[in-house]
Amino acid sequence: MLKHKTFRAVVAAVAAGAMMLGLSACNADGGDAAAAAGPGKAKDLKVGWSTIYLSPSWMQQTQKLLNEEADRLKDQGIVKSIETLNANGDTSQQIAQIRTMIQQKYDIILVDAGSSTALNPVLEEAVDDGITVVNFDSLVTSDKVTKVGTDQGKWGSMLAQWLVDELGGKGDVLAFNGPAGVAVSEDRWKGAKAVFDKHPDIKIVTTLNSEYNLAPAAQAFAAAYAANPNIDGVFAQGGALASAALQTIVERDGKRIPITGENYNGFLRAWNDQKAKGFSSMSTAQPNYLSAIALRAAVAKIQGEKIADWIEVPLPEITNDNLAEFFDANGPDDSYPINEFTDADIKALLGLK
Repeated sequence: MLKHKTFRAVVAAVAAGAMMLGLSACNADGGDAAAAAGPGKAKDLKVGWSTIYLSPSWMQQTQKLLNEEADRLKDQGIVKSIETLNANGDTSQQIAQIRTMIQQKYDIILVDAGSSTALNPVLEEAVDDGITVVNFDSLVTSDKVTKVGTDQGKWGSMLAQWLVDELGGKGDVLAFNGPAGVAVSEDRWKGAKAVFDKHPDIKIVTTLNSEYNLAPAAQAFAAAYAANPNIDGVFAQGGALASAALQTIVERDGKRIPITGENYNGFLRAWNDQKAKGFSSMSTAQPNYLSAIALRAAVAKIQGEKIADWIEVPLPEITNDNLAEFFDANGPDDSYPINEFTDADIKALLGLK
């Protein structure tokens, strides 16, 4: 886990930047509801979370944290109900589910988007109907909704730059991305590719796409590795992807080449086990508590608080040096260990008292 004092310092810096840069563009949606409710007047709110899928363990952990935050707000009489609508990877279904929430007059719609553009019209329709919409994790391009997330382009560029440096600016790299068309995956790869393009001696020998789940990722990587056994490194933009790559290489007793990744505990465990054999990585994390921050941002807007349109949550850096702070030796492989994000942290990030 991250050392909390250090993380809070980063949160404070990000929050200060948001206050200076973001408040000029506050309250893009839900303005009428916020004005009507007034500070501290929100109660019995009907909340819906539209997610493109729930199958990845990251999503299930995210749902758990969201429900815990909603339960806390229920105890205060602020939230009356919360419902999760799972589109099972179908963007058309996600659009239909959001439209149903509009018709049923939800007060808050939280969205983890399956497309960065296809959802824009229906989300703007929700905003126009006075619903407070907050988009987190996988983001849309509309400027009418509040967004909570990490900088996905920075995610990709940070890991890519580490890999370039680790390889001395030269080598064959396999790029292992998430599902094609999903904003998170596309943005991470865009950031990474911008780095790789600056280094002509880095060759991307093949580019894979997979769900962020171990089984399909392992199948995809095994085939690609068989065709490219002499690669020098792997740019993996997700934890299950990195875990699948390292698992395959270990099983085939391949050279322990550098692989970027994420705070997927199975990958952290394998990384910890393989360090003695020369394996190294740099990883980061998409914090599951983005969902809780999104809910709190929506409630704050309805209560009349000034909330920036873009709320950036800082990315941690996981290296050989601080791996022990993240790896949970007693936790399941399909968990994502991360530091606690407290109520005080959320308030600091949102600029609340």
